[in-house]
Amino acid sequence: MKRLVILGGSDGTISSYRAAHRLGLGTICVDMRADAPGVREAGEFLHLSTRDVDAVTAALHGRDDVAGVLAPGSDINLPSLVEVAARLRLPGTLTPAALRASVDKAYFREVCLRLGLRGPAYVSGAAGEVVRDAARLRFPVIVKPIDSGSSRGITICTAPAELGDAARAAAAVSPSATVIAEEVVTGQDLCGEAFLQDGKVALLGLSDRVVEPPNVVAVGHDMAPRDQRLTEEVARQLELVCAEVGHTDGPVNLDLFVTGDGIVLIEMGARIGGNGMGEALGLMHGVDTVTAAVQLAIGQRPDLRPSHVRHAAVRMLRAGSAGTLRALDGLADVRALPQVADVVVTAEPGDRVVPYTECRAKLGYVLASGDSAGELAATLATVDDLLRIRVDAG
Repeated sequence: MKRLVILGGSDGTISSYRAAHRLGLGTICVDMRADAPGVREAGEFLHLSTRDVDAVTAALHGRDDVAGVLAPGSDINLPSLVEVAARLRLPGTLTPAALRASVDKAYFREVCLRLGLRGPAYVSGAAGEVVRDAARLRFPVIVKPIDSGSSRGITICTAPAELGDAARAAAAVSPSATVIAEEVVTGQDLCGEAFLQDGKVALLGLSDRVVEPPNVVAVGHDMAPRDQRLTEEVARQLELVCAEVGHTDGPVNLDLFVTGDGIVLIEMGARIGGNGMGEALGLMHGVDTVTAAVQLAIGQRPDLRPSHVRHAAVRMLRAGSAGTLRALDGLADVRALPQVADVVVTAEPGDRVVPYTECRAKLGYVLASGDSAGELAATLATVDDLLRIRVDAG
């Protein structure tokens, strides 16, 4: 049996393990956490840091059953993906520029600037440099780590006096201790999930974040058909960026704003989106996009022809308080709903849980679709009525 190596075992990888199994592939999970959700999904487990490329390649050296390597759900493992694929001579890797655009927010801004695409003024560097240089930006500004995700280390500053604490917080969660500060872009805040083939956007889904202020982390995403001109412009800009960095085939996850002056791309990752976004794109178009990404990783060409366009949504499972998870009641009833495609659960009774203030605190997610926004909203309301997450405090 051929096997797929998946770097990481976070909740964002679960769909990739399952897709690989549907293709008849064995799976090898690499993660430093033995209790990571993906470990339970994998056929084999390498208890190693995904960043320790020497150890990972040594563990896989000499095996003739490894068909490919994948790093879904997060940008953090993309550098290791490129290095492991190169050392083991596996398909499905990224160009150096595509990798850098995915893991370096300042470089992505440079690419957009070269192409003449709209974007916010910004500065980047060490925390002290950003505090010094960002004072010339127009406030408010958003300060974030240049190379970290999961909504960690992000602060919106309304005045220069707030920059110091914000920059230090961002640097603390940045692997390179590097920070970027950007002028805040206002408008319609959208997430995008796309799949490229031969340099063209074959599939594109744009979603609204569902947030519960004052928290900024999304509790869900609503992906829906959009105005044709908007969709075409996002595709055009994304194709320009991907051509510039040499990314011709594969998934892309992106953040963008629709402003009064047009589209502003904020950041991208050349990988399957986490939080169920890759699956949502598939539900919208009737294409198993996660399986398509696995096929690319083993050197196959996926069929990306859409069969329909529907509304799709993701809702996070989350604890309302810190404590010990006692039960998730109603799961069977939710899974039985005809418009619910899947319920991915990443926590078990007895696990310690915390309130959902960043992506990694979720307990899983629900995926649903519908022929209309109203039909989908009714399904999500029923999900809310049926699901009960019980937590024992303390």
